[in-house]
Order: sequence, then structure tokens, then C-alpha cells
Amino acid sequence: MDSIINLFHDYGYIILTISLMLELIALPLPGQTIMTYCGYIIGVENMSWSIGILMASIGGIIGITVSYFIGKALGRPFFERYGKFIYLDKKNLKKISIFFAKYGVFMLFIAYFIPGVRHISGYFSGIIKIPLKKFMLCSYIGAFIWTSTFISFGKFLGNNFNLHNLFFTKYTLIAVIAVIVCLILFYYIKKGLMVVFIKPNL
Repeated sequence: MDSIINLFHDYGYIILTISLMLELIALPLPGQTIMTYCGYIIGVENMSWSIGILMASIGGIIGITVSYFIGKALGRPFFERYGKFIYLDKKNLKKISIFFAKYGVFMLFIAYFIPGVRHISGYFSGIIKIPLKKFMLCSYIGAFIWTSTFISFGKFLGNNFNLHNLFFTKYTLIAVIAVIVCLILFYYIKKGLMVVFIKPNL
């Protein structure tokens, strides 16, 4: 983590973009901590909040799109055999299948806030061949909400960043945000305002 922070100081937003891109291709990088730290730097050094969110969103969008096309090209048999290297073995395939079967492509909004799930949601979306337009709409909006949340949180903390970072790494805030997002999504699902996006082509 320290080396990534040093790179961020040296190269700025491009490191944020690359870090999130690699995380969503399933590399074990602390994307949420990096975004929060980025928000902190933005707050104390008067850097651009909007550019930070834009660059972070671009990284997330590139990463999850690459993983989608890899999943679509290689298919389920490949991942059942070799998926263990990116935490997408038979067991995790079954688990994420249940999530998608229950929540449909709305899972792509929520997945960003769930450690371990966001890393493989793009691959799985490609494996089950979610239509590209649905995938792009849900995953890209989700990426923007995810990056905006954590960068804004870091900016809000300001000089209290170190005090709150320990709490933050325990994922308590993530759980709260995920619950709020779920409640909002379930409200709109219940109202039937976005029914067309509920079920992917499983």
C-alpha cells in the first residue's frame, strides 16, 4: 500500500486509474483505500475532486469491461478449470450465480461495494452473456457511484483521515453503504420503474 501511495504522489490521477483498472481485473489491490486516500489528498491539497472521480471511474470502467469480454470469450468451462487463480472457481461461480439469479443485473450496482464480489462480477457477466448494453449501463453507473462515494468520503475526512482509516478498513462503512444501495434499488424494483433491467440472460 505504501508503494502505491508514493506512486500516487509522484504520478497523480493516472495511478488511481491504473490501480482500479487492475483491481477489477482481479488483482488484489486495496482500491477503496486508495480512493479514500485520493479524496484526502484532494481535500488537503486543493486538487480537483471532479477529475479524481472521473479518472477513478475510467479505471473501474476499463477494468470491469476487460473482465467482461474475457469472461465472454473464455466461457464457464475455462473458469471452472482455471478460475481459482482469480477467485472464480466452481464454488464462487455457484455463489455469484445465486446473487445474479436473485437480483439480476442490479447486482452490478451492488457488487462494487462487496469485497471479493466486485473483482469477479465482470467475468461472470461475460460468462452468462449479459447483453452488452445492460452490462454497460449498470456497471458503468455503479463504477461512478462507487468511486464518487469513496473519494468524497476521503475528501470529507480531511485531516481526520488517519483517525478514521482504521475504522474504514474494517468495512463497516462499506456494509452500511451496501445496505443503503440495496434498499434504494429494491424500492425502485418494487415500484416497477426499472423492470426491464431485472433479469439477465442466465
